[in-house]
Amino acid sequence: MHLSTLDWSIIVVFFVVSLIIGLLVSRRSGKSYSEYFLSGRSMPWWLLGISMVATTFSADTPNLVTDIVRKNGVAGNWVWWAFLLTGMLTVFVYAKLWRRSGIMTDLEFYELRYSGKPAAFLRGFRAIYLGVFFNVMIMASVSLAAIKIGGVMLGLTPLQTLLIASVVTVIYTSLGGLRGVIWTDFLQFLMAMLGTVWAAIVVLRLPQIGGLSNLLHHESVQSRLNILPDFTDANLWVPLLLIPLAVQWWSVWYPGSEPGGGGYIAQRMLSAKDEKNAIGATMLFNLAHYALRPWPWILVALASLIVFPDLDSLRAAFPNVAAKVVNDDLAYPAMLTFLPAGLLGLVIASLIAAFMSTISTHLNWGSSYIVHDFYKRFIRPEAGEREMVNVGRLSTVILMLCAALVALRLQNALQAFNILLQIGAGTGLLFILRWFWWRINAYSEIAAMLISFLVALYFQFIYEGGMPDWQKLVAGVAITTGGWVAVTFLTRPAEHKTLVNFYNLIKPHAYGWRAVIDAGVAKKEISEQEITTGKLPRELFCMFLGVFLVYGALFTTGFLIYGEMAYFFSGLAISILCAILLLKNWKKSL
Repeated sequence: MHLSTLDWSIIVVFFVVSLIIGLLVSRRSGKSYSEYFLSGRSMPWWLLGISMVATTFSADTPNLVTDIVRKNGVAGNWVWWAFLLTGMLTVFVYAKLWRRSGIMTDLEFYELRYSGKPAAFLRGFRAIYLGVFFNVMIMASVSLAAIKIGGVMLGLTPLQTLLIASVVTVIYTSLGGLRGVIWTDFLQFLMAMLGTVWAAIVVLRLPQIGGLSNLLHHESVQSRLNILPDFTDANLWVPLLLIPLAVQWWSVWYPGSEPGGGGYIAQRMLSAKDEKNAIGATMLFNLAHYALRPWPWILVALASLIVFPDLDSLRAAFPNVAAKVVNDDLAYPAMLTFLPAGLLGLVIASLIAAFMSTISTHLNWGSSYIVHDFYKRFIRPEAGEREMVNVGRLSTVILMLCAALVALRLQNALQAFNILLQIGAGTGLLFILRWFWWRINAYSEIAAMLISFLVALYFQFIYEGGMPDWQKLVAGVAITTGGWVAVTFLTRPAEHKTLVNFYNLIKPHAYGWRAVIDAGVAKKEISEQEITTGKLPRELFCMFLGVFLVYGALFTTGFLIYGEMAYFFSGLAISILCAILLLKNWKKSL
């Protein structure tokens, strides 16, 4: 592909601006550990919300959606749309709890909620397990998308792509800390959305497509348009809709959609000015993530079925791309090769922005675990502010190198997505209940983590049967959940003093903490005047209103694109009604 001088100019300017942002905030970010990893807990809701959206808008997301649509149609997106329930639960139940905790990382929660050596072990182990292993897998998946984009659109080898794409990201992330990440996220999100929407419009106008109407009526596309799967075929609606909505959303730990919040989502909530800003940030994130972004990707994915109907056509069009990475997810960057000069540079810059926003967040988040929850907690407790910032910058570089090495071995985005889902299967319910049930302890989490990982290893490397992925997921959930619940009752709870301190700080709903409250009141450790039943029923009501609001907005947009006006007005009415009810109940839930 030939890039014009204008294309290259746009790309270079974007790189320069990103570096300038990192340099401008580097002095302030380097002042202290809190500034470097939490931006001084001073961030407003709108900036944090956009940062969350930018992070989940990674370079591999359009590829993943394209992979899903080409294989399972539009309805296949329920595999990630279902995580909206998790997101809304975080908005109305957990966001204020995280901000109220006042901790530096979500892993510090373990020694706030649990006690003794098991809590310390859990914190240290998960700092490496999540901060390095899981984090590297995610970044490798994102880097794989960069490899495919670089190969298709720029003719670069995988190694060349990773070297070019990583250098600027590592520089501004290591210099600017979280503040630099958040401000560059803002720029990158605006560029990414502009490039995505504009690219979809141009693709629809291609002679091969002939406009939106021709696309929707093409024989290769019509069978994949349904938003809901075919309910007459259990092989479709069970894995595509039932399992995600009935099992996956509450039972699976997946980065960015953790039940109960966690990871970089928790990091953003902890860096908010206050509880209200934490709630507002997560609400904006879920609205934009699920309702604003998907349709431009879906339209390009559907158009790719006409231009590149199968993998052979992709291989023929791009013979220089390694055969092992030619899969359905390659169709998205393949469609972008038809863009004109100027727009091509903007879209490439927007994809680079999507890559950088995700990678920079994961680098900063992962290094915060390494520094705060492993290095300072276990290696050098006496480490000063400057030393911790320097260790954070070094770990940023090492994490990027590890991710690049793993990326060279992956083949497609959906492969990595399914591996991560399986590893986290069965742990989600624990993350939801640990705030509201005093009996859960550190051994519960250790058991859940170990069992889910072993089950994932078994299905990935040992099992040779024909069980589909959704059955493996359900089996993993059942085995892991049963295992950690059993361990919970077979082991002692956390120390009474730790539980009392946690309750006094967090003030969770009283029902699941009654045993601790009664004992604390008897010993005058808990004041009866401070006991609150909480507002959990209203919070859950707001959660479901939020779910219907966002789904309504998502599907209303789809019905408008499809020209189904009766469904459009029905969906619009539902969305407006939910928005009105939500506004009335939101303030009462605070």
